[in-house]
Amino acid sequence: MKFIQFFIALFFFLILIPHPLNAVESTSPMNELDEVADQALQMTKAGRYEEAKHLLVYFSDEFASLSAQRSFSMDELRILTISHNLAVESINQTSADMEQKVNAVTKFRLVMDALSSQYQPLWVEMEDPIMEAFNGVKSAAEDGNVDEYHTTLNVFLSKYNIIQPSIKLDIPVERAQALEARISYLDHYRQDVLESTETMNELTSLETDLEKLFENKQEDEADPSLWWVIISTGSIIVSTLSYVGWRKYKGLGEAKKSERQKN
Repeated sequence: MKFIQFFIALFFFLILIPHPLNAVESTSPMNELDEVADQALQMTKAGRYEEAKHLLVYFSDEFASLSAQRSFSMDELRILTISHNLAVESINQTSADMEQKVNAVTKFRLVMDALSSQYQPLWVEMEDPIMEAFNGVKSAAEDGNVDEYHTTLNVFLSKYNIIQPSIKLDIPVERAQALEARISYLDHYRQDVLESTETMNELTSLETDLEKLFENKQEDEADPSLWWVIISTGSIIVSTLSYVGWRKYKGLGEAKKSERQKN
């Protein structure tokens, strides 16, 4: 019984202790740059634009060094470069308000996270505000409220624009293009959506696509290193239980044999 308790305790101990693999990942150059991007966003939210600007410049220099050592696809480099340039441009633009600056740096932050993260990306956390904005669009269209429809559609497009570059990095090209086509259709044919049943169906189709987009990117698996610990430790426990059971069975057999010999 003591053996069983020991290995069960060992099982939970191995799960809870930090894994060396995670420690290595947390100090990798990509994760360090991801942290710089996050700091730039926090500085922007705090209205400390000069500090945010310095961090973005520092990021650019460091990423240039990293890209010389690590290969990135042309799409990855293009998307990251565009989002970074827009973030810097927004920070430097005196006419841009805080919301515009925060949105631009957030877009860049999410792109960097999409490049560096192996599991659930940060842009998935935008599900609630984006779906809330979309529900506003759908309700206005169903009510035939023209002004409200245009207003809510603009809000939705603004929020979706923040995660659009990150999505292109995380989902298949075909799906990204199909989603982009539906959203562009709603934007370019705004009035038709309010006047046609067929185009109203586009809203329902888009809603389904958005729901699938976020559902498919939800984190549904643990860190592989964690699964390795669970499987290997579980094997130890199973082996131990089997051994204990065998010893108990053998002990009972020997006891019965001894008792028969005495009789």
